[in-house]
Amino acid sequence: QVQLKESGGGVAQTGGSLRLSCAASGLSVSNYAMGWFRQAPGKEREFVAAVSWNDVNTYYADSVKGRFTISRDNAKNTVYLQMNSLKPEDAAVYRCAAGWITASEGMAVYNAYDYYGQGTQVTVSS
Repeated sequence: QVQLKESGGGVAQTGGSLRLSCAASGLSVSNYAMGWFRQAPGKEREFVAAVSWNDVNTYYADSVKGRFTISRDNAKNTVYLQMNSLKPEDAAVYRCAAGWITASEGMAVYNAYDYYGQGTQVTVSS
């Protein structure tokens, strides 16, 4: 059974940092494209970041480019999202996703992924 479990959410101050983790079981993250999505109350879900299955390419939403970094530790079967210079508008529930995606156009598409975590809450205080 595939499971993606996020952790690392919490409360950070504006300008602060958090590192989210997505620990996988039942699949090897090294074989999948991995992505992060977020959804704030009353807003649509949005793409945050993704990394291709072979680690060749990373993708970021314009709103987080230069502040967030996605990475993967295959030995720990875990994907990370390092979030720096946090802003109040970054507050949301963050979910990781795994998918057999080879086309770059699919990396930012939520429904292109096959497995999803439950999410972790990020709150940014001003």
